[in-house]
Amino acid sequence: MFNANFETIDYVIVVLYMLLIIGAGLWFSRTKKGTRKTTEDYFLASKALPWWAIGASLIAANISAEQFIGMSGSGFKVGLAIASYEFMAALTLIIVGKFFLPVFINKGIYTIPEFVEKRFSTSLRTILAVFWIALFIFVNLTSVLFLGAKAIDMIVGFGDGSLMIPVIVLLAFVAAAYSIYGGLSAVAWTDVIQVVLLVIGGVLTTLFALDKVTDGGIIDGLRHVWEQAPDKFHMILSKDNPEFINLPGIAVLIGGLWVANLYYWGFNQYIIQRTLAAKSLPEAQKGIVFAGFLKLIIPLIVVIPGIVAYVMYTENFPGAGVLEGVGGGDKAYPWLIGTLVPVGLKGLVVAALFAAIVSSLASMVNSTSTIFTMDIFRHHVDKKASHGKLVTVGRVTSLVALVIASLLAPAMRNFDQMFIYIQEYTGLVSPGILAIFLTGLFWKKATNRAAIIGALVSIPVALALKLLPIGMPFMDQMMYTCLITVATIVLVSLGSNKGADDEKGIVFADGMFKTPRAFNISAYVVCILLAAIYVIFW
Repeated sequence: MFNANFETIDYVIVVLYMLLIIGAGLWFSRTKKGTRKTTEDYFLASKALPWWAIGASLIAANISAEQFIGMSGSGFKVGLAIASYEFMAALTLIIVGKFFLPVFINKGIYTIPEFVEKRFSTSLRTILAVFWIALFIFVNLTSVLFLGAKAIDMIVGFGDGSLMIPVIVLLAFVAAAYSIYGGLSAVAWTDVIQVVLLVIGGVLTTLFALDKVTDGGIIDGLRHVWEQAPDKFHMILSKDNPEFINLPGIAVLIGGLWVANLYYWGFNQYIIQRTLAAKSLPEAQKGIVFAGFLKLIIPLIVVIPGIVAYVMYTENFPGAGVLEGVGGGDKAYPWLIGTLVPVGLKGLVVAALFAAIVSSLASMVNSTSTIFTMDIFRHHVDKKASHGKLVTVGRVTSLVALVIASLLAPAMRNFDQMFIYIQEYTGLVSPGILAIFLTGLFWKKATNRAAIIGALVSIPVALALKLLPIGMPFMDQMMYTCLITVATIVLVSLGSNKGADDEKGIVFADGMFKTPRAFNISAYVVCILLAAIYVIFW
């Protein structure tokens, strides 16, 4: 346990941040006098988002306590190799922008399940809608609330869990205060503020950590960390590394991590919804490549601090004993803030952590309400509902989702490396869903019957690969599950339609995948930077 010496000025800064975000969210989401929000206004921000807001919002929605706490914890345990999730995401965003977005925007959809209906059937749309609502509430929202409260409890209190419940309530309240009323407009525009804050706060934490690890300043601190923990600076782990089971060597680059990234960035509602709200397809593509550049700097602010904390722990830095034992790695980031960041700036850094948590919560809540309203309520309960009624249903759904997640969040205790845990258990379902979307998008012969059978087959296959005593890394499990599901869809489709194209197969117009020159140049730059990173830190 430790006391982080959170002073009055720090509290003032955090409170000012909360007031700023709530006020900005309500301001950006206001409507003209005498008008009411339509579903397009509420769920797709009036389709008016510019590229820079899209890129910032994508990162703000993605970066949360899961990264700041979970990935720093994995940096403490594993090292730089965990950054592959971030680096590979940059390349994945390029692929999504070039090959997925043109189809989604051309279809004019609100939600990913809506695309499923256009390509396959209403039944599959409903199945996936229910699945995503459950995933957002019971996994995503609860884990973000828990990890965020755990971090803030450790920074502001004594790390004994005494502030967990009040902080969970506070986080949920701030997210609800502007997102429930304002919808995606409030979420996306406040994300621009929050991504600036979280980057500044994250960089400050890294710099303070490097400065304090020795008495020689930041550069000397970086050299010292490199010399004391050289094994933590390898992107590709060897088979004798105890963490190989989580990051299986070269398979990270050519195997299951692609499944996780393509599923998350291409078919995850609370991510892709920002691009659907763009002014135009080129604007969405510029936004997504901007997010790709931002992803390249995220390891600097979420992984490096974990490695620095590891060096401090091995050198018996005063107070570092708190990092020992199960869950010790996940304490690394809040411990660094509480121990090393000076008064005043500590409030700014905690406000940045708040920003990361609240922006993700608001994004998840908004997407949960979008799916329930547009895919469940409007489709099965009231097909003639007015725009006003649908917006009201969306707001009520947001509130209910936050309340349920807040009640469940305290139960997520005693997990080590929460980031790995979340990835592993999401990986039970993501391969099957990815297989359905890839075949549905790019293979006109894929049938609805085959997609449903593929979805049903993928779960037992994933469970068998996980539970059977074969010792297979979960990334490899995801890859093989996806391949088996694709094979199942192909075989059933060929058996069902005797080689003919499915009537709902997607026909690509000439030039659909042509991208602007600026996008292409940016994509090449991202690829070159990624190649350099992996060569240097191989």
